[in-house]
Amino acid sequence: MTGSIGVGIIGARAERGWAAAAHIPALRSLPDYDLRAVSTTRQSSADAAAAAFGVPHAFDNHRDLVECSEVDLVVVTVKVAQHAELVRAALEAGKAVYCEWPLGRDVDEATELTARATHLGLPTAVGLQARVAPAINYARDLIADGFLGEVLSTTMVVTAMAGTVRDRDLAYMADKAQGANLLTVVAGHTVDTLCYCLGEWRELAAVLDNRRPVATVKQTGEQLPKTSDDQIALLGRLRSGAIATVHLRGALERDDGLYWEINGTRGNLWVTAEGPLPGISPVTLRATQGPNRESLPLPVPEQYTHAPVSLAGSPAFNVAETYLRLAHDLREGITTAPTFDDALIRHRMLADIEQAALTGQRLVKSTSGPTDAKHNPGGDGAGS
Repeated sequence: MTGSIGVGIIGARAERGWAAAAHIPALRSLPDYDLRAVSTTRQSSADAAAAAFGVPHAFDNHRDLVECSEVDLVVVTVKVAQHAELVRAALEAGKAVYCEWPLGRDVDEATELTARATHLGLPTAVGLQARVAPAINYARDLIADGFLGEVLSTTMVVTAMAGTVRDRDLAYMADKAQGANLLTVVAGHTVDTLCYCLGEWRELAAVLDNRRPVATVKQTGEQLPKTSDDQIALLGRLRSGAIATVHLRGALERDDGLYWEINGTRGNLWVTAEGPLPGISPVTLRATQGPNRESLPLPVPEQYTHAPVSLAGSPAFNVAETYLRLAHDLREGITTAPTFDDALIRHRMLADIEQAALTGQRLVKSTSGPTDAKHNPGGDGAGS
């Protein structure tokens, strides 16, 4: 693909939303891309978004956007329950697709979409943007290069989705059937980060519980039944042999963000963030090595960062890192950005978690088949 990559965003709104907060600032900062079309479900809101973002084409339905000859890449940024229909339409129109995580409501939808993209030979990307975060890739390389020695164990604690009061736009997340909740969204992102750095699970036991089964709509006070779980506990062994424990805590009256500790024979590494998602919130690294008991900060080397520094600290930063890799992939015919294949591995893990929790049995996974994610030593992603 030569020239600017024409982008069409399904779900862009002028006043709020993930597209406005992350995708559009990222695209505007990168000369590889040209935002050419937006679509919503109403022409008035599509026109407002087009005017706000300086986009030439505004559509009130996704079909016109995916068929637009000026669009090379379709970006899907709507509620999870709509992902499958929209991704399917874009693929059938022969377009490359960047879909936000989760790829679908469940593993069946993810399997179908991944198979369809593979069959059609179309490039894909998925919003597992912690995989391109500079600090996460630096941590991954340190581990791979033996900084910690042999990894013995890891502990991750995540506090997210505090309280039971939901903004009207997020109230749908109380309904497990919608596919966006603590397990699919927060565990999907954070446990993906763990597996990206340390490898996949070999054995897995899980406990899921919905401890606060009523949610309140902030604007109206309406009480909603909550069917999505707000406590998730995982215990198991990774393929490396390391023991892993993960606790995702939702519906608490506080929000501690991310605490992740990795222990090895030569040292320890701490990965922390004020928010729960390492692909959105800035990440801090600290470590000890050898007999030293004092943890020291680990600044991330400059070569790990490719997105414009003007975006640092914003939700757009790692989205821009993803777009940089994707542009490289589209032009070179390679794969460095997270893809539907990566998403499918994570969806299968989520299905394993639910199965382990349902049966109360520890799942033992085969050591053959899909293994760890792509590794790009040295962190030299697109743009280097």
